[in-house]
Amino acid sequence: MKIVVIGGTGLIGSKLCKNLQDLGHEALAASPSTGVNVISGEGLTQALKGADVVVDVANSPSFEDHAALHFFETAGHNLFEAEKIDGVKHHVALSVVGTERLLDSGYFRAKMAQEKLVKKSGIPYTILRATQFFEFIHAIAHSGHEEGNTLHLPSAALQPVASADVAAALTEIALKAPSNQTVEVAGPEKRPLVEFANEYLKHTKDPRQAVADDTVPYFGASINEQSLTPGANPIVGATRFEDWLKSD
Repeated sequence: MKIVVIGGTGLIGSKLCKNLQDLGHEALAASPSTGVNVISGEGLTQALKGADVVVDVANSPSFEDHAALHFFETAGHNLFEAEKIDGVKHHVALSVVGTERLLDSGYFRAKMAQEKLVKKSGIPYTILRATQFFEFIHAIAHSGHEEGNTLHLPSAALQPVASADVAAALTEIALKAPSNQTVEVAGPEKRPLVEFANEYLKHTKDPRQAVADDTVPYFGASINEQSLTPGANPIVGATRFEDWLKSD
């Protein structure tokens, strides 16, 4: 089976391509560095020729509101136009758990726009929403409001997941028939955001302490216990945060 991975040289895409290749499939890593640009359309038709499945894990290079929206809308229109020409049978898109609950954030509005394009494209699809990757805990911890030796962060719960477990879930989804549904993947531990931040700070020998402060937004958006955690019956990754830190 030929599977084109948009964003295939990045954190998730590179793992996904390796998984698929190890299973004997033709996995093409499509990114600007391999001559495929979803914004300009360069190399897209050639890359998709003969493809059965497209998995889109590309992310906007900017989290700024207008830039993110432009990226996801332009990439979506270009992808679906090319996929229809080449007869792609299954479009898999990676999104974020809580997208519809965090529309105060321009980035999440852009992800919602992407999801709507997927659903309206007419191409059979599966959307996988993931919680925050373990690799993102660094940015979350350091996003807090700093006062002396403390970092003020929201008290809301997280259920983060290893990028390898997201890639494993995408591998299974890409090899199945399209569900025309949205599914979720999360890690095995649901705990307050500040606990993950403090575990990370301790691991990196950062002397600062994270403290809960609900006046502090999460990257510009207010969050609560349900904002960033999955609903019922998500796919649950096997990797615990503590084990990931040891192996990182």
